[in-house]
Amino acid sequence: METLSPALYLSLKVASCATIINLILGMLTGYALAKRRFIGRDLLDTLLTLPMVLPPTVMGYYLLVLFGREGTIGKWLQNTFDISLVFTWQGAAIAAAVVTFPLITKPARAAFEGVNPQLEQAAKTLGLSSTAVFFRVTLPLAWRGILSGLLLAFARALGEFGATLMIAGSIPNETQTLSIAIYEAVQAGDDSLANQLVIIISVVCVTILWLTQYLSKPRYQSQ
Repeated sequence: METLSPALYLSLKVASCATIINLILGMLTGYALAKRRFIGRDLLDTLLTLPMVLPPTVMGYYLLVLFGREGTIGKWLQNTFDISLVFTWQGAAIAAAVVTFPLITKPARAAFEGVNPQLEQAAKTLGLSSTAVFFRVTLPLAWRGILSGLLLAFARALGEFGATLMIAGSIPNETQTLSIAIYEAVQAGDDSLANQLVIIISVVCVTILWLTQYLSKPRYQSQ
């Protein structure tokens, strides 16, 4: 139990922070890909999809190159703000956010593309600004798809292992998430603890997947 509670709390904190980051960036990116035409859009979409196909350890290596103490961003953060993300829970949150980013941008883009442009145009002709149209027309019609993506991203962030281990390590009570704690428990031969952790993360993920299907079901029925 001494390992269970901190690992569970840390995993929920990391997954929540990663999901909040992606809620803002992922929704805006999905909207831009769905509603805007610009040079390099397909290339950007391809690059944003990479975390879904690259091994998590490769993503972790890229993050180390960028955010490590000698990395481009990491060195700047260290020299400017005296902030180091390596071997911290904040680094784990960034790793989880990067790995799960496509799980939000893809559903968000599909949801925004599913909004009838004629409804948005009609709202503009009634005098609404582009910002008002987004919040009063587009977003209310697309929220189910966005929420489904957020739930999937949260579940994936909760179980993130490879990239998190690369950039945050496995420090008990500091960076040891549920997935890493399971690995450590198996390595130590502590089957009882491993079983408890596996059951917890499995129940949470199954519940989230059920909620995702529940939210998606009305959209399919309406078609």
